Order: sequence, then C-alpha cells, then structure tokens
Amino acid sequence: MLQNKILFNQSSVSLEIVGLPDYSNNENKDNISIISQWKLMIIDKTVIEGNLHHLKSIMKAFYSYSNSLLNNEDANYASKLIDIFPENFYTHNLLLKSSKPDVKALELSIGNAVFTDIINVFDKLCSSNKVKNIYSKEFKSLNNKKYLNLLFDKKNILNTLLPPIYSLLSIFIISTTLIFLYDGNENKDNRSFFNTKNKLISINPTNKIL
Repeated sequence: MLQNKILFNQSSVSLEIVGLPDYSNNENKDNISIISQWKLMIIDKTVIEGNLHHLKSIMKAFYSYSNSLLNNEDANYASKLIDIFPENFYTHNLLLKSSKPDVKALELSIGNAVFTDIINVFDKLCSSNKVKNIYSKEFKSLNNKKYLNLLFDKKNILNTLLPPIYSLLSIFIISTTLIFLYDGNENKDNRSFFNTKNKLISINPTNKIL
C-alpha cells in the first residue's frame, strides 16, 4: 500500500511526514493519521529522522527551549533523546541521542534563523488538517513563535546597527580632532603673519633730497 507524504517548508528547513490515513474512520485518502516515518531536513546538516515518539519528543524539546529563552530562564534542555543548549546569543547546540547503544550521538549547531525555521515547520505541522494525532495542548502552551521572532529580531537589529554607529562615532572624533589641529595651525600662521607685518611697518626709512 502506498503511503502518503506531506512536506512542510520554511526557508532553510523542511519537514517530511510519511504515513497512512485511518480508513476505519473513513478519513480522506490524502490524510495521515498513522505516522510511520518523518524527516527533518536542514540545509547543510545531517537529516534527522525517526518514529512518532521521536518526533513528539523533539518538538517538545524545541518548544520548551524556546520558552526558556523568552522567559530569560536557564535555556538548557536535556532528555533521553535530545539535549539543546546555547553556545552564545546566536548559536544553539543540539545533541541527538540514539536508542541504539552502538550509534554515536549526533551533534549539530544551528543559528537563530534556522532555529526559528524549525519552530515554524513544527507550527505548520500542528496546525495542518492533513496530519492527525500530532497537535497537543502541551505544544500550544509552549508555542510562542511570535515573541521568539521578536526576541531574535532585536538581537539581529542590535548586531546590525551597532557597527555603523561605532564607525560614525569614530569618524566624528577623528574629524573633530583634525579640525582642532587645523584651527590651531591657522591661528599660529595668522599670528606669525601679523607680527611680521608690524615689524615691517615699524621700519620707516627717511629719504632726504639735498
């Protein structure tokens, strides 16, 4: 039996859901109620995939972590499947652990833009009418995408505006210094000129006609 595939995209991130509809409830043949597989694809990163339990655990981790960021709390999330912790204001580290003992944990680093894209595809999945049995009240209480975007935007705005401000301030200081030095040299030249002129005027040669 062919399975359905539904793709959710957001800039650098895509989430693919694979599964079947619940025919016992006369669901639409294009829907998915029984998820057999999913893939989280991030540009230039290893594909993350697993079963429904893994997906819900990862979604909970991202929503909980973003909530901690918004509330200025200790933004470190740890579970049996995934750890998320900040490297700095702009980078977040992921540690994805396998349930298989011989498989090494996967380490990823993502920036604010990718983190927000992941939250967006999870939101699209939760609000989709074609994929069932994903959305939960727990995700709703943790969902603060609007404020998360605002938080990251403020950091990006500061990061963008501060360098030009520093440059303008440096130019102002240098210009002021040069103007001061120029005025000082000009005053010295003027004083020297007037002193020379006064000396010339004070010499009055007398020419007599005999």
